[in-house]
Amino acid sequence: MEHAQEDEACLEQTQKYHVERPIYNQELLQGQLCRRERAPQTLRQRIAHSCRCSSKKAKSHLYSFIPILKWLPRYPVKEYLLGDIISGISTGVMQLPQGLAYALLAAVPPVFGLYSSFYPVFLYTFFGTSKHISIGTFAVISMMVGGVAVRVVPDEMVSMDYNSTNVTDMLASRDAKRVQVAVTLALLSGIIQLCLGLLRFGFVAIYLTEPLVRGFTTAAAVHVFTSQLKYLLGVKTNRYSGPLSVVYSIAAVLSEITTTNVASLIVGLTCIVMLLIGKEINLRFKKKLPVPIPMEIIVVIIGTGVSAGMNLTDSYGVDVVGNIPKGLRAPKFPEIRLIPTIFVDAVAIAIVGFSMAVSMAKIFALKHGYTIDGNQELIALGICNSVGSFFQSFPVTCSMSRSLVQESTGGKTQIAGTLSSIMVLLVIVAIGYLFEPLPQTVLAAIVMVNLKGMFKQFGDVAYFWRISRIELAIWVVAFVASLFLGLDYGLLTAVTFAMITVIYRTQSPQYRILGQIPDTDIYCDVEEYEEVKEHPGIKIFQANTSLYFANSESYMSALKKKTGVDPCVILAARKKAQKRYAKAIKKANKPKKKAVLKLVSSSTNDVEAGVKHEIANEELPVNGQFTSVDDSVQDRSPDELEYFMEPKTNVHSLILDFTPVNFVDSVGAKTLKSIIKEYKEVGVCVYIAGCSGPVMNELTRLNFFENTVTRDLLFHSIHDAVLACHVKDSSASQTASDL
Repeated sequence: MEHAQEDEACLEQTQKYHVERPIYNQELLQGQLCRRERAPQTLRQRIAHSCRCSSKKAKSHLYSFIPILKWLPRYPVKEYLLGDIISGISTGVMQLPQGLAYALLAAVPPVFGLYSSFYPVFLYTFFGTSKHISIGTFAVISMMVGGVAVRVVPDEMVSMDYNSTNVTDMLASRDAKRVQVAVTLALLSGIIQLCLGLLRFGFVAIYLTEPLVRGFTTAAAVHVFTSQLKYLLGVKTNRYSGPLSVVYSIAAVLSEITTTNVASLIVGLTCIVMLLIGKEINLRFKKKLPVPIPMEIIVVIIGTGVSAGMNLTDSYGVDVVGNIPKGLRAPKFPEIRLIPTIFVDAVAIAIVGFSMAVSMAKIFALKHGYTIDGNQELIALGICNSVGSFFQSFPVTCSMSRSLVQESTGGKTQIAGTLSSIMVLLVIVAIGYLFEPLPQTVLAAIVMVNLKGMFKQFGDVAYFWRISRIELAIWVVAFVASLFLGLDYGLLTAVTFAMITVIYRTQSPQYRILGQIPDTDIYCDVEEYEEVKEHPGIKIFQANTSLYFANSESYMSALKKKTGVDPCVILAARKKAQKRYAKAIKKANKPKKKAVLKLVSSSTNDVEAGVKHEIANEELPVNGQFTSVDDSVQDRSPDELEYFMEPKTNVHSLILDFTPVNFVDSVGAKTLKSIIKEYKEVGVCVYIAGCSGPVMNELTRLNFFENTVTRDLLFHSIHDAVLACHVKDSSASQTASDL
């Protein structure tokens, strides 16, 4: 075995490749290649082609829009059905208490959480492409919905005098108005998602980078936690939304802390302890348990039984869920007049909801080896929200905790989600009234414990500190902005800051001088590796960014600094030296003073020394060397003298590595032309290597190749450019020696 490994290692060491070919610049390479002929289509032909529909194309579009038509006929009943049933029951058991709990976050009566856990989940089965995510109520989205509902319909609209005889009617009126806001939000966010999906805008989720989403959801967890404190403690406070709502909520709870309902607190804390113990058992014995222990439904059943048996409402003043209407409601059109008021919030909810769903869907798709369609996920989520709004459901998305349960309990397809929605339907139409005595503090406990995973995201601070300070800044800005400005303005601030970091990165790229690994065509950073050597007279410059208006100036500055060759300084020094030299000659030839005559008659060496001193005082180092003056300067012709006085550099060629460049705009093209022109004036030839096809096309479109700039300056690779520089330098040296 050891000998085999040694032989393999030796084989790897001796493997080589040898290629012998001409030195290719782009002009030569393009001349040897034959382009494929593509007949350009007219606008009419394009429209006709897009409108043409065959049976195969129609079938493909139908399967893409309704994926269930493709996978359901092939459903392997014997292999998948049992796992889907177990998974559906397990997820449904979680769906029920979470639907009730998250309805409180959305500032609507609990029964609307059940509606939101049925209609959208059932619809996703037909239109969704992920086999494992659980669509339904989610804490972050519910919190965003609740913030909008409270802002549009604040508590101040209802008298908080609980001794009033009509307080029940006023509270019912307030809740009905908030339901209208939540339902209209679902319609509008669903339409936005549906339009984005149809327009193939699934890529918008990439702007919600992982640090941004994690910082945002961590802040949302703090919002959710503070909003549940009043239910846990059983105190009566207003609900706040908008900037500093967290501060106001905490202040309100602390101001009423003396009125804490001890019974509510005891019940809530007991439920929290039970849930934490249950989750710990599920985590530690995950491999041994066939299905996770459904602690949430157990806590709901126990809490309901204790509340009903001990009559906690009348005896101890514990707030309970209250009336849960039996059966489904008739479809109702949302309030269109509210759309202008909530449009911006709907956009934020639509994007955040899609981002949550598609991120979880990608995780499970990668784990189980199938693909999802981001645009179809947008369409599916849009249909779930918009259609569900007609049946009184508020905006929904994927739930992290339920999705993990659905996947870990053996769920194979969307059938598991359908079964979980059917369980919720049974509760709505048959046994919903049994949960009316359920204390609200139990639901608050369920919400708080489910935030455990989000609170663990505070560990991201140490993680991002180690890997990327910019991503840490994005996380911190997303968290702080969302915490203090509210989830809507916080998200907008975080996205804006993330885009600013992109601009900052493109304006602050890494600049390198490359050298060759001996006897290879591989070029690396000369400051990084000791083995890498530079070619005499050749500088290879690389910037890991594109060249456009935002960084063209910094690109040119870094080029001059890194190469040590600044044409502007060289030209200025040349003119200054020539001027001083001419002045010195004029002074030496003036016959007015004896000192001057003596200087001229005796020797020209003192003048030469003075000129040398003047040039040296310019302090113009070029690759560590200063230019000098020939001893026989006085004897040279004017042309020779002008050439002689130019400060020279030992760099004759400059290669710009364009391999990392993705695009060049008009400003970048002008900058590139300016670089070529300036360096040519000081005798340095500029070449471009590794220019991609799209960048070549952009340069052509920008009229870059005209007059002095030709395609001969562009090379297929750095090594081609280096070899061409050597050939040209050898030819120039041979010509000079012949002369």
